[in-house]
Amino acid sequence: MLTGCQHGRNGRFLYLAPDMNKEIVVSGIRSTGFLHLGNYFGAIHNYVKMQQDYNCYFFVADYHSLTTHPDPKDLKENVYRVVAENIASGIDPEKAALYAQSDVPEIPELYLILNMLAYKGELEKVPTFKDKVRLSPNNVNAGLLTYPVLMAADILIHRAVKVPVGKDQEQHLEMARNFAVRFNSRYGDFFPEPNVFRFDQNTVKIMSLDGEGKMSKSENTNATIFLSDDDDTIRKKIMKAKTDSGPTAPDSEMPEYIQNLFLLMHMVSKPEVTDTFRSAFNNCHIRYGDMKKQLAEDMVAFVKPIREKAAELQKDEAQIKRILRNGAEKARASAAETIAGARKLIGINYY
Repeated sequence: MLTGCQHGRNGRFLYLAPDMNKEIVVSGIRSTGFLHLGNYFGAIHNYVKMQQDYNCYFFVADYHSLTTHPDPKDLKENVYRVVAENIASGIDPEKAALYAQSDVPEIPELYLILNMLAYKGELEKVPTFKDKVRLSPNNVNAGLLTYPVLMAADILIHRAVKVPVGKDQEQHLEMARNFAVRFNSRYGDFFPEPNVFRFDQNTVKIMSLDGEGKMSKSENTNATIFLSDDDDTIRKKIMKAKTDSGPTAPDSEMPEYIQNLFLLMHMVSKPEVTDTFRSAFNNCHIRYGDMKKQLAEDMVAFVKPIREKAAELQKDEAQIKRILRNGAEKARASAAETIAGARKLIGINYY
């Protein structure tokens, strides 16, 4: 069977049928905040590898972002930026379907169906819902409560079997499996049970530069390296990274915040550079100032081409529109087939 894409008229892509021998992978990212190193090394660089061997559906979760009521004037810009940064990081819209969640109306239809299989009690027990209530007690909307149901619809709409998620999302995926089982039990075997996908067992977690938790889009942004940060901002952030007075005995165990600096250096520097500073640490003569200066320059060299490519693409609104349109067409072809099958099993097929 033919797979992949060909260029058609007017700069559009003509998607050929996906390779049915390839398993389906689905993943999304909210259209809020800026992408950072944690997003890149924790997810995107694996997505780039996945798109070679799987039928990948990567979406911008703009419906999910509505739970926090973003300003309407910012939403379009946010979606375009996320698309641009993903492409600049290596996502190929000719190999993977890259689309906005809201451009696939079959998703909210399945979301409605799955809500009939979800129960208030189980949704209220979800830890992420409890966290949202604690952080925003005046914004406890139904979208926050049913967030796992919409996430399940995002996955099941393509009948995906592999879903790359972090530890904090594993319970949501477990709920997606539960909804699939309930649907199959009530209406007939239809949805596969999606599973956590560990594409690379060595996937890393990037800590905040202050040593407090993970890098975050919204919390302590001064200790997070964003893919949009300019050179001087990157240098300043890294030079302020948490260190200490250094080891006092050879081959001492590294504190987590020092491990994080070495992890970042491992990701962006030449191996011999990392080895030199690791040897200096093990022999108790490391100079963290020198290490951070080197890391800062290597990080600038790593982030700069991504930042510049994303910025250039954001200027080409017509190109981003084409990418989203073509991604939505591919996603809808899969989604329409799923909805047609689900409606038939439920009995919603009157003519």
